[in-house]
Amino acid sequence: MARRSATKKPLRKSKGLKGGRAKPLLQSLLWRLDRLERQVRTLSELVRDHAEDEDRLVQIIGEDHEVLRRELLGEHQAKLLPVRKRSQSAGSKR
Repeated sequence: MARRSATKKPLRKSKGLKGGRAKPLLQSLLWRLDRLERQVRTLSELVRDHAEDEDRLVQIIGEDHEVLRRELLGEHQAKLLPVRKRSQSAGSKR
């Protein structure tokens, strides 16, 4: 494997940082930073809205669950009432 020469090449300075181009580069960076901050703010609002919607859905489902539970309990009791009456009348006939 061949070795490189011991002499170092001089480092080149970035062309983007020279006088005329530094200002547009800085403006571009500031614009991107501002845009990113706006996106984060918007995303935070969307996440907050989603959490509120989810809380509302959980509450609605909980209320519906309670209503359904009461209806099923009423139906179950209505089915048991005739069975109890029959068993009581059959027990008294003995």
